[in-house]
Amino acid sequence: MRDVAQTAGVSLKTASNVINGSGRMTDETRAKVEAVIKDLGYRVNVAARNLNRDHTGFITLAVPSLTPPYLAELANRTIDAARQRDYSVYVTTYAEGSAKGARDLLKNFNSTVSDGMILSMSEVEDISPEDLKVDFPLVIVGARTTWGVADHVTPDDVAAAATAAGYLYDRGSSRLAVVGARGDYDTAALLQAVEGSAQLRLRGVIEETCRRGLELDPHLIGNTAQDWSIGAGARVTQRLIDSGVPFDGVVAFNDQLAIGALTALRTASYEVPAQVQVIGFDNNEEAPYLQIPLTTMDSRLDWTAPTAVDRILGRIAGDISKPELLTAESQVIARASTR
Repeated sequence: MRDVAQTAGVSLKTASNVINGSGRMTDETRAKVEAVIKDLGYRVNVAARNLNRDHTGFITLAVPSLTPPYLAELANRTIDAARQRDYSVYVTTYAEGSAKGARDLLKNFNSTVSDGMILSMSEVEDISPEDLKVDFPLVIVGARTTWGVADHVTPDDVAAAATAAGYLYDRGSSRLAVVGARGDYDTAALLQAVEGSAQLRLRGVIEETCRRGLELDPHLIGNTAQDWSIGAGARVTQRLIDSGVPFDGVVAFNDQLAIGALTALRTASYEVPAQVQVIGFDNNEEAPYLQIPLTTMDSRLDWTAPTAVDRILGRIAGDISKPELLTAESQVIARASTR
């Protein structure tokens, strides 16, 4: 800017006013400075301007991976929501459960390049309440608890899974299989679950089943560990088929698992939905276009992303101080994989 001022023969203040479109001056002076700006190729240093204004204009979105469709869509919707509010987003991934995981991100957050963080916390991260007591604006999205320390934006996984199971029961299923469980099947422990997508969704299925006076068969709980891919869904569903234990409905804990389940069922000559109904979660882009279009639970990313952005911007502006849990209900998106 000093170069611009010296070359144009004006004060630094006048050069600044021209660059920022402010101040009073003759048209001749403004035109002269603008010509010098063009000749010198001057560009505003956005980082310096934002530091001077005490904010960067950026927020950070941290996710464990961008491979799962759900997380990729979360990133896209967060970017769109921030853009509508004149903010930009840095998207970063972290190594789940490692020294370079979420704890490292929280510890080393750089407030000179970003005003706050929206963190999608992996279910394998060893995070404590102390880790969330940070000195910058923080919002957590997803199924991990925040112990009331940080803002938490998440759909109600328990209610959504109960709705999914009830939808199959209402349409004639009576023996449900589950694809996507993690860990041992312990009914009492699962009914006390407070975090984890798999645990909360299985809790919802159990609760709805109990409300109807029915029971889940432990042999029909398909454990995929941390793998919620199409391949895992196909392999686990095939194991359920091979067990010989009859089932007439499948609640798959994401759409990729559900797609794998559909593949295994069709390979084994099961008629979907006549013999076995299938429901997934997240309403992935490909769900309506499968050979058997997939019934699924709405991901509510249309609510999660803008709510998280509004929350982080409220904290940045100082309008929000008390941590809150913000939840939303999910609805069934009915297609041909159910009756």
